[in-house]
Amino acid sequence: MEKIKLEAKTRELVGKKTKQLRNDGMIPVVLYGQGKEGTNLTVNTKEFNRIYKIAGMSSLIDLSIDEKNSVKSIVKDVQKHPVTEKILHADLIKVKMDEKITAEIPLNFIGESIAVKELEGNLITSKDTVEVECLPGDLVHNIDVDISALKTFDDAIYVKDLVIPTTIEIQDDAEEVVALVTPPRSEEELEAMDSEAAADTEKAQIEKMESEAEAEKAAEAGEDSEEKNEEK
Repeated sequence: MEKIKLEAKTRELVGKKTKQLRNDGMIPVVLYGQGKEGTNLTVNTKEFNRIYKIAGMSSLIDLSIDEKNSVKSIVKDVQKHPVTEKILHADLIKVKMDEKITAEIPLNFIGESIAVKELEGNLITSKDTVEVECLPGDLVHNIDVDISALKTFDDAIYVKDLVIPTTIEIQDDAEEVVALVTPPRSEEELEAMDSEAAADTEKAQIEKMESEAEAEKAAEAGEDSEEKNEEK
């Protein structure tokens, strides 16, 4: 896989002042790792969005700081705006190539299930990612899950069935279900679901408003925390 490169610059602005950086097309980033305090950085918004789509949280990034030699890192966390989904902040972690790390690797569902296509069942996927432990150089971008193994409603794909390189160890419970197919619903069940959906819509709207308010508070708290840490 081609190296993923990202340019970063050290920054002085912290806390609520970072809003100006976002207005200027930059994202505040903190690089952690190797027992040192976080380093405050800034990256170009468009470039980071492009890199994040490629790397996610499971691919190595060659992070160059102030145009100096790059360091190996991975994205550990991103903070998004509750409404626009724009990335507001990101945490990266510096890695040592000879030390194992844990990371979340996305599952990529491929193939075609006979239970879905011919029996008109409903595909249920219970996991989007799995946690793994491996050396940084052994990370893979995603793990393919072939749902063609689901031929009847009695079939299921478990964590233990995932095909992974021998250099990667999955940390999730081996007996946890990843995917299965349920029988098609009756008309009565569909009508009941419609009624429940109508009742849930209003509840979801209220919960969304509450979550957005909490997210805004969390963002402000994070900015305050970063500002206090900088003052120490």
